[in-house]
Amino acid sequence: MTDRVVKVPDIGEGIAEVELVEWHVAVGDTIVADQVLADLMTDKATVEVPAPVAGVVTARNGNPGDKLAVGSELVRIAGEGAAAAVASTASGADADAATVRAPAKAAPPAPAGAAAPPAPAPVESAAAPVAPATGKPLASPSVRRQARELAVDLARVPATGPGGRVLHEDVVRFAAGALVSPAPASRYAPRTGETEVPVIGLRRQIAQRMAETLRIPHFTYVEEVDVTELEALRARLNAERARSRGRLTLLPFLMRAIVLAAPSFPQINARYDDAAGVVTRFAAVHIGIATQSGSGLMVPVVRHAEARDLWGSAAEVARLAEAARGGRATREDLSGSTITITSLGPRGGIVTTPIINAPEVAIVGVNRIVERPAIRGGMVVPRLSMNLSSSFDHRVVDGHDAAEFVQALRGYLECPALLFVD
Repeated sequence: MTDRVVKVPDIGEGIAEVELVEWHVAVGDTIVADQVLADLMTDKATVEVPAPVAGVVTARNGNPGDKLAVGSELVRIAGEGAAAAVASTASGADADAATVRAPAKAAPPAPAGAAAPPAPAPVESAAAPVAPATGKPLASPSVRRQARELAVDLARVPATGPGGRVLHEDVVRFAAGALVSPAPASRYAPRTGETEVPVIGLRRQIAQRMAETLRIPHFTYVEEVDVTELEALRARLNAERARSRGRLTLLPFLMRAIVLAAPSFPQINARYDDAAGVVTRFAAVHIGIATQSGSGLMVPVVRHAEARDLWGSAAEVARLAEAARGGRATREDLSGSTITITSLGPRGGIVTTPIINAPEVAIVGVNRIVERPAIRGGMVVPRLSMNLSSSFDHRVVDGHDAAEFVQALRGYLECPALLFVD
């Protein structure tokens, strides 16, 4: 029977190669149609490759971290009828293969001239659910991501799903039980051990982009913003409209301020192609929102922020953040930004030096809000303050223009009524 060859798919956008991030099957595994075979990554997003047919995996090409050319062979699958034949040779194809079936005892050698008795039938192990021949637990990519985020070893999780598949609730149940682990014998006991973590997938993409971006001559401009009135307005809106329209964070207000300031500073809402020597200025404001996921930093994009009100912006930020953290963000969700906001929330510190999300030329960093004494009418009064730490590409943005842009943002945030004036 001829094997079905699954090739590295053409993901579009002129991409010639992808990175192999993770295998979800091993040689010898019996699979069903549409089962995820592997995760591949471009510079935009991670893509799951499904099996086009049911059968048995007879060959895999590459290891996690390898670059594979589009159109090259990824996996070979033999038809379902080949399962028995492949199973007998799978152990030789994958050295670490292990079975969950109890091994049959070897029959004693038959006397000369006697017919050999048939080997006893294998007995299903009652101790564990059926798993793939490699011993790798059966689980969907989303369950594997959940296990990584909760620091759970899937191989130790009792599976309750069909065919021995680990479900989301299995991981949650196991993680909850692990929290009740005994305390270490001594607080001052020495710790040993080392862990090598391959820098692959999204983490390698981040490392490469940071290395490329740091060659850009950045400069960072920091300004203190009094957000007392803004926070009062936000609290009022949340008290009156949160149940019907959703809660507002600071981000939608800052996004609105950027939208209003952008037409006066077109050189900042822009991208710079230094190879071509061209700056492209945009009328549309597509705001990237730096988001921490279990795999690393991602920047999903709120498209046409200029066409969204506060609640529309908040809803889209929430949707994109959930998709990024759950590994469901699409290429469209992660591309096309013209300016980026980065925020560490309450851990935002006093000052940061954000790195530009090239080829953009500006990034606005939000630091934490704190209560500080201020002089108002000769009196010392408490005010809520926040620093904006913003970085710019000095090749195409002058310091004066950057300062004026940040001061414009400050003006909108300190007098939030201006956010609603045409």
